[in-house]
This record gives sequence, C-alpha cells and structure tokens, in this order.
Amino acid sequence: MTQTECRAAVGRVIYTSDEISGAIERLAAEIAADYRRKPLLLLGVLKGALCFTVDLARAIAGKADGPSEMMVDYIVAERYGSGGSTGGEPRVRMDCKLAVASTNVLIVDDIVDNGRTLRFVRALLAQRAPASLRSCVLFDKPARREGAVPVDYRGMEVPDVFVIGYGLDYKEEYRNLPYLAELREEKAV
Repeated sequence: MTQTECRAAVGRVIYTSDEISGAIERLAAEIAADYRRKPLLLLGVLKGALCFTVDLARAIAGKADGPSEMMVDYIVAERYGSGGSTGGEPRVRMDCKLAVASTNVLIVDDIVDNGRTLRFVRALLAQRAPASLRSCVLFDKPARREGAVPVDYRGMEVPDVFVIGYGLDYKEEYRNLPYLAELREEKAV
C-alpha cells in the first residue's frame, strides 16, 4: 500500500482583482463619509489584512472629504495551529504601537469566518478606551460564524470553502495572488 499526501493548488476564482478593487472603493467611500473631518486609525490584523489595509488606506486618502488625518498600524492576532489548522484561541503575537485611547479606531481584517479573532481583537481594544471602535472586513464567510460578531463595514460574501489569495494563505503560500480563489487539494502519489 502506497502512502498518499495532499498537495494544494489554486481552484476556481471566486473574486477577480477588479471585483476586489470595486469592493474596496465602495468601502472607502462609506468609511470616508463616516469619518469626515475626524482623525482615524486603521488597525490592520496581520498577516492576512496587509494587502487590504494598504489598498483601503490609499482609497480612503483619495476621497475628497474623508478623515482629517489617517494613521495606519498593525496588530498580529492569530489562532492558527500547525499545518494551517484554525484551532485554538486567539492570541496577540505583536501589539500595535500607536495609542488607542481616545482615538477613532477601525479594525481592518481580511476575512471573518467563525468570528473568534475579530471578537478577541475588539474586546482587547475596547479595554483601551478608544473614542470609537468599528471593524471592516473585506471577505465575510457567514456560514462558519460561531455567534454574533459586530462587523460595521463588509466587502464581499464568500462561500463556505477554504479561500486563498489577496492576503489569505494556505501554509504561508498564495497570499500574493491578486484575486480570491478556492483552495483545491489534489492527491499526490
């Protein structure tokens, strides 16, 4: 009997880079209007939200009547186990450097699926007494939600499949894809 292993590959494209850009423009317009002439801290959740945070910040900055000033910082909150599994409770691997107290904070995350990481980050930041605390996710996978999680700005809904690309990875690969695709596993002999 031979041992087989699975090999990952890019499957069907769920959202093209143009569709993602359109969603980011829509979100940026909503956010710019809501924070008109107010300071704003975009707080990206790494690693997955790196591309989204940068593109969102540029899109917001391009709006005529947006925030009076905008800062960008990052937090590394993860709950991935070995081999790409998503088990375990969230934890902070690297905290943000900018002050959150009395600041308008917008948490920027790549995807919300079961909601554990976003709930964790929101609770952590709420303890620091921000002036306001909202969240923005590019991809929403409601089929996997474990209870309510507040999401103030939503980009695009994704089906209940493992997705890769545009910051989302599988074992640290595929983050660089400019589109969102389904991960396909193939058996290698």
